Amino acid sequence: MKKRMRTLLSLTMAAALVVPMAACGSSSTASSSAAASSSASSASSTSSSADTAEDSTEAASSATSEAEPAAEDASGEGTVLNIQCWNDEFANRLAAHYPGYEAADPDDATKGGKIGDVTVKFTVTPSDDNAYQNNLDTVLPENADASADKKVDIFLVEADYALKYIDADANVAMKLSDLGITDDDLSKQYQYTKDVVTDANGDIRGSSWQACSAGLIFNRDIAKKVLGTDDLDTVQDAVSSWDKFDETAKKVKDAGYQMCSAMDTYRVYSNNVSGPWVQDGKVVVDDNIKAWADDSKALVDAGEENSYELWSDDWSKGFFKDTPVFCYFGPAWLINFSMHSDEDGSVGKDGGWGFVTGPQGFYWGGTWICAANGTDNPTLVKDIILNMTTNDDIMKEIAVDDSDCVNNKTVLEALASDDKFGNPILGGQNPYAMLSAGAEKVDMSNISIYDQGCNEEFQTAMKNYFDGNASYDDALAQFKSAIQEKYPDVSVD
Repeated sequence: MKKRMRTLLSLTMAAALVVPMAACGSSSTASSSAAASSSASSASSTSSSADTAEDSTEAASSATSEAEPAAEDASGEGTVLNIQCWNDEFANRLAAHYPGYEAADPDDATKGGKIGDVTVKFTVTPSDDNAYQNNLDTVLPENADASADKKVDIFLVEADYALKYIDADANVAMKLSDLGITDDDLSKQYQYTKDVVTDANGDIRGSSWQACSAGLIFNRDIAKKVLGTDDLDTVQDAVSSWDKFDETAKKVKDAGYQMCSAMDTYRVYSNNVSGPWVQDGKVVVDDNIKAWADDSKALVDAGEENSYELWSDDWSKGFFKDTPVFCYFGPAWLINFSMHSDEDGSVGKDGGWGFVTGPQGFYWGGTWICAANGTDNPTLVKDIILNMTTNDDIMKEIAVDDSDCVNNKTVLEALASDDKFGNPILGGQNPYAMLSAGAEKVDMSNISIYDQGCNEEFQTAMKNYFDGNASYDDALAQFKSAIQEKYPDVSVD
């Protein structure tokens, strides 16, 4: 198993663009850990009619604080729950929403806390330079032999590299069925979120509280100047296909603006390919990936798009007023957590963004909770997964309090029908009906363990092409060279 795991780990290098977390260890003394909730162990049902945001928060908070102790016996399990993560997202969610959780530091959730008699510890390894995955690659294969208080209990993954860690042969993530989690427990989740963490044998090895379907985020003021209105239906019609997107890009440029960065649209194309990156041992550039390169080059050359890298300072300038960027592409988390909407002068501070589907549906990001093989806290780990990813009331609370788009059809349908549940960053627009519909359509049939490296290297190579520093053939050769080095087991010719 260790040899197989190391082989898989050598396949994926890379930095993630989303926020994930992971776990690290436990102890073997008896615990009253499951003080968390058996109401968490079975997803509670949400109200059939939509409550107001305030009512939703009150109901969910009540559910969190009044949870019953878990029915399952956790005696003989560990006294330390170790969680491996790369930032504070999951730590904050656990501290805010898990029943009975007592945080050690209310200002820093990564300092851990207590669940009953169990001490919760987080190990935070940033994703930069692939450090987070490198850490997992070190600790997970040896987890069964680790001392009690050092055992990893929970680790988190994201879609770009999930297949590496849920691989059946590597066997570093437990099958959820071995924890006693059933298909019925996960029945309200969107199918694609289960597909991401399903191994080749059909076993699910992780669960997410997030559904990260995405769309086109547009600047309402620029829409009014270019299209004459910021009406959602009118804007969607103007970008409903790539041909219409190109037509609107010309109008946007003529009005003195730019549409977006070419790098913004990459995931839209790459999420809609006809086959995986590697087929019969050979790298294949899908027609839709080639279309992205062709379309983007034409738009950049025309001055209708730029080629700024995601997360660069130049790319981020469009988050603020008096900048010439019409739109971005992303999910709810980008809007709520990345577009500086709490800062004066930002577009979002005054509700200046709108949200539509765009030319094609796609998804971006998400965090999955995995139970580490070798955990000595299986009862508590099970309860955390059920509470944090299937409990209706807690899912509603996360949606209302944290503005996450949650992985629960019942909850999203209720919020989507609530006219009072509007996002102030989006000028009061309620995006949940659109996001829920988008999540239903996400297709994960073409994902592979090569996705992260191939996607990153193709974008890096094509930026040289867009900037006029290489021909397409030269950029493609750069991509193939990088892939051959990163994945020596595949052919690039």
